[in-house]
Amino acid sequence: MRALIQRVTDASVTVDGEVIGEIGQGLLILICAMEGDDAAKGQALAAKISKLRIFKDDAGKMNRSLLDIGGSALVVSQFTLAADTSRGNRPGFSAAAGPDAGRALYESFVADLGSLGITTATGSFGADMAVSLTNDGPVTIWMDV
Repeated sequence: MRALIQRVTDASVTVDGEVIGEIGQGLLILICAMEGDDAAKGQALAAKISKLRIFKDDAGKMNRSLLDIGGSALVVSQFTLAADTSRGNRPGFSAAAGPDAGRALYESFVADLGSLGITTATGSFGADMAVSLTNDGPVTIWMDV
């Protein structure tokens, strides 16, 4: 699985003019299931993200995790993270999992984060979404599992 995580002070996702998910301090996680991924990869990614020490401690160093700060996660499916731009000017997305597998792995990933004690909000799989965020730092990290 592939994720782009952003440390945020707030984030929200809107569909058809209605806010369907929002968080305060925490992580915006853009997630893409790749061809050949399975639930175990999603579990591993959720565990890694939950413990990733990218929040400031009292000394101002990135030394605290999402779990340490009691932060939330806004998880948004984004198949375009699988973009292949190696040929031509139009990206290809054949490395992304198909829609059925992608949805199942996305939902499983969200459940995995929740089972770790992280409050989660979500976008709507496959919908045309508007994502708003205030990137804190900015801190943005690309992860593949």
